[in-house]
Amino acid sequence: MADLTQNLLDAVSEAHERSNPIYLRAGGTKANSVGRDCNAHVLDISGHSGVIDYEPGELVLRARAGTTLAELTELLAGEGQMLPFEPPAFGGKATLGGTLACNLSGPGRPWFGSVRDATMGLGLINGRAEHLALGGKVMKNVAGYDASRLQAGALGCLGLITDMAVKVLPLPEASVTLRYEVDAQQALATMCERAAAPRPLTGACWLDGQLYLRLAGASSAVQATAAQWGGEQLDNAGAFWADLRDMALPFFSASSPLWRLSTSATEALTPDVGLIDWAGQQRWAHSQAAPQVQAGHAVMFAGGDRSAEVRGELDPVQQRLQHKLKQAFDPGNIFNPGRLYSWM
Repeated sequence: MADLTQNLLDAVSEAHERSNPIYLRAGGTKANSVGRDCNAHVLDISGHSGVIDYEPGELVLRARAGTTLAELTELLAGEGQMLPFEPPAFGGKATLGGTLACNLSGPGRPWFGSVRDATMGLGLINGRAEHLALGGKVMKNVAGYDASRLQAGALGCLGLITDMAVKVLPLPEASVTLRYEVDAQQALATMCERAAAPRPLTGACWLDGQLYLRLAGASSAVQATAAQWGGEQLDNAGAFWADLRDMALPFFSASSPLWRLSTSATEALTPDVGLIDWAGQQRWAHSQAAPQVQAGHAVMFAGGDRSAEVRGELDPVQQRLQHKLKQAFDPGNIFNPGRLYSWM
């Protein structure tokens, strides 16, 4: 664990002065997915790691961007706490900064919020090699936009995240997963119905003809709901949800392009959808062509031609806004060129 902030500032300063693009990489777990290929000199930030500040009583943790999620999970578990956004650990190599850059959250996202929601502040090196402090250490509801949240899903194109402050939550007292044999349409209807009920639901997934509903919270509420909803209680449920979170289930290993569909829970199902998560709001499909989404968007998450566009087209207004943001944070276009879009 080390603070390499000055080393990173020097590297970015040199890249800026020489107009040399750089590709930011830490754990490298998402190098071949999420975004487009990036052909630039690699700046490895994995050594910039370690917890800076952790206040269990305040439910706040601040750590350097290269800190692995595995390390944070172990630390938090020792205090009976967890990262609320349930991020993919990808074999223990995924990092805190990379998780925000890719805006990845796990099965509990509709109930606990996303990594973007949990981010209270961060340090960022912009394209001029200036070290900025964005946000803070408390959740605020004030006028204006929190620029730290712009980094969620930016794939490192707006700057180098040096550290992050995130909120954490207590681990649930009890957890039970119920399993039912149903088709996709029935599963989606059940998800929508039960997600709307005031019950301790924290996960809803359908795969291979099986609907999985995870209950977590106070033991009394979990047991009462499980008795009311019926179904088969799943053994080793923790392993199933961890594999779903880390995209380690056999479904994800198919060779055809993998599409991630972000949509509303009431969006009609298409035949190519093979996995439903987030109570219907996130769907996965293996398809050569982009699946149709009426309310939301589709991203070619993995596989396929990574030199092509992997996200849907933006309208001219959205594209101009993206250009202006890029110019504000990275006027020399040195950070991860082309990773998000070919023109950025």
